[in-house]
Amino acid sequence: MTDWTTLTYVVVDVEGNGQQPPELVELAVVPIFGGVVGEPISWLVRPEHPIKHIAATFHGLTTGDVADCPKITDITPDVLAALDVSALVAHNAHVDVGVLRRELPGWEPPEVFDTLKLARRLIPGQSSYKLGALVDAFKLAEGLPGELKPHRATYDALVTARLFVHLASQAATVEALRGQPPKGDDKAADEDAPTLF
Repeated sequence: MTDWTTLTYVVVDVEGNGQQPPELVELAVVPIFGGVVGEPISWLVRPEHPIKHIAATFHGLTTGDVADCPKITDITPDVLAALDVSALVAHNAHVDVGVLRRELPGWEPPEVFDTLKLARRLIPGQSSYKLGALVDAFKLAEGLPGELKPHRATYDALVTARLFVHLASQAATVEALRGQPPKGDDKAADEDAPTLF
């Protein structure tokens, strides 16, 4: 069995422009090394198309806010360096991974752990598994700087990182995070358990 802290993780959160498929307007990454949540790195990104009003009402970013920001191609080397870890973590991860795959041609994610799926498996009985509900349930926003707000990438990545540490500490091992049965257990893993993409 492998202690979960032996892997290096990066927690990601993306905010989009409301187009279909969404283009990146904000990205935050939070490293977790040795089980400890590190400092976030975030980028505002100028998309090819304007930010739709519905997206702006969600995260608060307008086309004007990102007009002078770099394009994703300008920061790709820095983003790829930040994503160079053993595992990627996100809440409802297929959304974030999908955006990153489109924005970073040729990039393939490492092992992916989805805190939405993990929470459903490891802490059953919650009234909601939305990120905001879990943040409230486990007081994951305590001590964060006041200027950080929900639905912005840095806030969401930080609380997701704290949620992942909470869940991983319960699971204790990488194998338990993956939903793999203990060695010698012939029972199949829970059908709702897969966390890999």
